[in-house]
Amino acid sequence: MSTLNEETRLIPGLAGQMEVVVNHPPSGIIQGLALVAHPHPLFGGNLNNKVTQTLSRTLNTQNFVTWRMNSRGVGQTQGDYDEGRGETDDWITLYDLAQHEFPHLPLTLAGFSFGAYVMSEVARRLPPCRLILVAPAVGHFPIGTVPSDTLVVHGEQDTTVTLEAVLRWAEPQSLPILVIPGGDHFFHQRLILLRDWLLRFPLM
Repeated sequence: MSTLNEETRLIPGLAGQMEVVVNHPPSGIIQGLALVAHPHPLFGGNLNNKVTQTLSRTLNTQNFVTWRMNSRGVGQTQGDYDEGRGETDDWITLYDLAQHEFPHLPLTLAGFSFGAYVMSEVARRLPPCRLILVAPAVGHFPIGTVPSDTLVVHGEQDTTVTLEAVLRWAEPQSLPILVIPGGDHFFHQRLILLRDWLLRFPLM
């Protein structure tokens, strides 16, 4: 199914087909490529998650073409949940295809919760790129050191992944955290604020 700015594709992957949605900038001008990962697939996470969509749409307004993918076992993506390992491999496969279709563009990786963990792993295997981690699942997954220019956004009232845990993770890296006041893990009633702050950070 396709619209003017959105296209759904079924792409061969390592564990079977992968369901991917490609969104083009409303301006029609493509100046960057972004891959956007959703939260935990065993707890309802999918490419239509509201935070994931907010990330994609915000990047679209900055002239990025965005690729969102359902993780293994979600939607029309085949395979089984693999604790981030197979999911990372799938994103590498998708990156190879995306950059072949849209070559020589600045790359941004963005992920929410479990997706933030996956994208932090993807970033280790790709050329230098900009990394956006929203509510990274610190303590739930072994998120290691990330590049110093990584943008980390977290909700003040997050009880799924506490702000204290994220600050403890960030402190040895001297990594600033952008805190959304009153934000919970899913940024209920804070998505516009999340969008507005993301727009303040140049990605190219």
